[in-house]
Amino acid sequence: MKYYLSMLLTLCCLLSPSANASQTCGAECQLPQIHAYFKALDKVSQSGSSEQDVDDFLGLLHPNVNYIHLEYGANFDRANWRSAFIRNIARGAYQQPKEQRVLNYIVGKNHVAVEYAHGSIQPDGQWQQEQPLLVLFGFTDGKISLVKELW
Repeated sequence: MKYYLSMLLTLCCLLSPSANASQTCGAECQLPQIHAYFKALDKVSQSGSSEQDVDDFLGLLHPNVNYIHLEYGANFDRANWRSAFIRNIARGAYQQPKEQRVLNYIVGKNHVAVEYAHGSIQPDGQWQQEQPLLVLFGFTDGKISLVKELW
């Protein structure tokens, strides 16, 4: 009888959403995704970037990702965001070599607020930071599902 009770308890724990690691994504899985996001976005935002770079970038994100930029009035789903990138590439918008870096972050429940900055590498190899910016990342099913620019 104890054997069956322990098996039942084990089964209940394994099926519990809070015990299922594939459904949770804490700082240990969120922060690497955020760094990968910025690295892939840097590649898209460079002169000579391609549609494949855009697809590689979007492939890092949740299928139902939503991009919001309050200042610019942007509210894109994945398809619209892709189209915006492709339009920018076609019109030559990405000419200045920039590198984005995370400066600070605050981890919350299924969200991470990130202070980051654009910058450029100087001839001496030093990164020259521009104005700090704020973005909020939301996570669903362990992937970035919300990118909300707050600048």
